[in-house]
Amino acid sequence: MIRPRKMKQIEMTVLARDVDGVIEYLGRRGIMHFSGGESAGMAPGVALAAGVSADTSAASSHIRQTLDRIVQAALYIGLELSAGPGESGEDEKLPGEEEERLTDSVCRDILELRSGESARIQEKKKLEETLTEAKAFSRLNAPFSDLDQLSYLTLRVGRLDPRRREELAENLADRAVIVPLDDSGRFLAAASRKGRFALDSALKKAAFAPIAVPEGYRGVPADLLESLAGRLKNVDAELEKIAATKDRFRNDYASSLRRLYAAFVIAGEVEDLKGRLRGTKNVYVISGWVPADEVSALAEELESRTEGRTAIRAYNPEEIEEVREGREKVPVSLKHGACVRGFEPVVFSYGAPLYGTVDPTPLVAFFFTVLFGIMFGDAGQGLVLLLLGFAVGNGNSAFFRSFKKFAGPLKAVGISSIVMGLLNGEFFTMEGLFTYPTRLVSGFAMRLFNIPGEAPERILTLMPEKGNIEKLFYFFGFTIAVGALLNSAGLVVNIINQYSLKKYEKAFFAKTGLAGLLLFWYALFLAVRILSGGAFSRFDYVGLLVPAGLIFFGPLLWRVVSGQRPALESGLLVFIMEGFVEILESASTYISNTVSFLRVGAFALSHAVLSFIVFSLSEMVRGTAAGAFSLVIIIFGNVVIILLEGMIVAIQVVRLQYYEFFSKFFTETGVEFKPFRFRK
Repeated sequence: MIRPRKMKQIEMTVLARDVDGVIEYLGRRGIMHFSGGESAGMAPGVALAAGVSADTSAASSHIRQTLDRIVQAALYIGLELSAGPGESGEDEKLPGEEEERLTDSVCRDILELRSGESARIQEKKKLEETLTEAKAFSRLNAPFSDLDQLSYLTLRVGRLDPRRREELAENLADRAVIVPLDDSGRFLAAASRKGRFALDSALKKAAFAPIAVPEGYRGVPADLLESLAGRLKNVDAELEKIAATKDRFRNDYASSLRRLYAAFVIAGEVEDLKGRLRGTKNVYVISGWVPADEVSALAEELESRTEGRTAIRAYNPEEIEEVREGREKVPVSLKHGACVRGFEPVVFSYGAPLYGTVDPTPLVAFFFTVLFGIMFGDAGQGLVLLLLGFAVGNGNSAFFRSFKKFAGPLKAVGISSIVMGLLNGEFFTMEGLFTYPTRLVSGFAMRLFNIPGEAPERILTLMPEKGNIEKLFYFFGFTIAVGALLNSAGLVVNIINQYSLKKYEKAFFAKTGLAGLLLFWYALFLAVRILSGGAFSRFDYVGLLVPAGLIFFGPLLWRVVSGQRPALESGLLVFIMEGFVEILESASTYISNTVSFLRVGAFALSHAVLSFIVFSLSEMVRGTAAGAFSLVIIIFGNVVIILLEGMIVAIQVVRLQYYEFFSKFFTETGVEFKPFRFRK
């Protein structure tokens, strides 16, 4: 049987000058699962040296500030820094002086542009308000000099040295707007009435020389309105230029900002990790679990990277005190091919196997494929799943990449569905396409074994009204046999696991141990013999009672053999009650777990019924005026079957794996191997 990969605990002593590079290498390789459940392998209660903590805190603060600058710059130009979760690219590295300079340069350009845009937006807002107010009073039949007394708008017209315009704008801030009227230095200053005193004070300091509006002029002068409108138009043009520059920055700086963001994210993870490491100001200690077959390569690579300055020690699990005492579990790493690897999520969604026990993933892959194919038997629909598996495995789009780990299972269940479809003669619910090749194969087999009769059109007939109902019962018997095989595999796995863990009582005397397996096998043998016309004999009492007796008296026998006292740990009455309950539970469990596989035949039959309905509807429509819809019915029906029934069948297969297979041996779960890895 296949077991998880052997693991070793590695303890590395790294100089402070090398620790960043070592952590970066570990994060990229994804090779070390840090000990004790801590992401950095720091033992509980171990304090850091003050110098290490201060240095790490300062570096972390700088990285956070830099990341904030990068994020703000990217948000402003509308750039998405990351397409989604995933591993960091090989071209991403820890930032150095070049990255620091590039960050300053890029962020400065973008943030200056943002400041300019913000200033233009504020100016535009004030201009629009001023122009609206000015237009409202432009037709008032009152002298211009009196407008200051009649509205919320204060206007001042005069001359101002253009060189002092910025000084004036800075002093007034957002309390007024200054608009140049021509190239000779004439300016219009506008503010709300409540801000007129601040406006007059600032104008006086800037040596603003008022210009007298012709006496008796009524309303707001037209040239002032034109100047306001012209300035507003210029601001709009400047904002358009800023928008174009923003688009150019997004194209020019996209790759740089993404690279810088990834680099400083990695740097943040490194500093966070360093902050939890054991160590002093000059030396760090990193410890964790590494697959045994990776230790040599890891040691060679780190020796090369640090020029021999890193000391590495490797320990077997049995040498670790925490493991021996049960305070720490060795993480479990599974190593499979592309097809079997896709079924690992089914195992880990239930729980990780204990280190040193049997890896059930290959068995899960085999039974999942077989059961799915039995329940989803259509060559055409299976071909769709097979092609989808190739598309997911080889596709470059983000959608396909997110499902890439399921490419192997899709191909496997697609092939099994095609095989089942060839046996029952269905291709996209249509029958008769395989009649000729089926007769060739079955006719050759009948002649080879001298079987009389006419070669059948289909090897397997699930619809009773279209074939022999006896075949249907044989098919249900076949599904029961598959269930018995799966249950037996679970028991065998449990026996091996318990023996490996030196839990011999559970390995030999439990209902899921050797005694339970013998009881289950003999009960199956007896049932098959009786259904075949045999009779119950005296010898059958021995075949049933011996393993049942081992289950009943197992705890007592083990305590006697192992020398544990007292032999009846909880008394005679409790011992008898527990024994009867164990026997009843064993019988009911094995019966229910085996009969449960009738659902496989039921779902296979329901699939055949759905296919028959789709095929029959298309045939009925084909001979009528709506015959053109025959193809539509076939396509729509197959889409419904593939999506709806495919999902239901997958759920049922997973359910059978969980309750009929995993329940036999997954009595205690382990820890999944989750190495430290840089992720976006």
